[in-house]
Amino acid sequence: MVSPILTIYLKGDRYTDPIDGKSFKKFLPYGYGEQRPNVLSPSTLSLERHRLMWLYLKNKTAFFTAKKKVLHMAPEQCFLPIFKKMKNLDYTTADLYSPIVDVKADILDLPFKDDGFDMVFCNHVLEHIEDDVKAMSELYRVLKPNGIGIFQVPQDLSLEKTYEDLNITTAEERKKHFGQYDHVRIYGKDYFNRLRNVGFKVDEIDYSKTIPDELVDKYRLAKGEILPVCYKK
Repeated sequence: MVSPILTIYLKGDRYTDPIDGKSFKKFLPYGYGEQRPNVLSPSTLSLERHRLMWLYLKNKTAFFTAKKKVLHMAPEQCFLPIFKKMKNLDYTTADLYSPIVDVKADILDLPFKDDGFDMVFCNHVLEHIEDDVKAMSELYRVLKPNGIGIFQVPQDLSLEKTYEDLNITTAEERKKHFGQYDHVRIYGKDYFNRLRNVGFKVDEIDYSKTIPDELVDKYRLAKGEILPVCYKK
């Protein structure tokens, strides 16, 4: 939680968080280890990926207007209070450890029926899961036919193939190899095909490419970040 005093101090018109529309003279730095400057919104605490997803949902889907049954795994704090209040959503949150979710659930064995949700969000989770294929299969199972899933992960698009080694188990070695102590891989370009292999139709959407450069900068988006939008056939 950012101090209200700091939020007031940072108030300005240089950058805007599209999630709540508030503007600031600068955003805050954020990162594990090496920090990225000017990326953390002082109001919602959103990062580049959150703001990209928000804009996509707002501009390219009926998420904010149509009645939807939604599952949100490991819900992000910048979204949770907003989505919970939306009258058009039947909104369920789930996580194995978080004390604030609706359902305690293991992503490898979700306690939900087949074909149960119109939309499923699961962002920055799969890089923590050793058996990510099983997790992806569970996300596929609970999504309705023609339903939409958004499953963002940290991704290095310079890698053709995902880098992983399940023999690397210590926090120190995982940080060294995968960038964070609790990550078990770095996804490469083949991430999308891993999703396809469990049944998803995957659109690799470079949504920032459709947004004017001045707004990419104003919203503090990561130019070129690919949004994986998945459909159940």
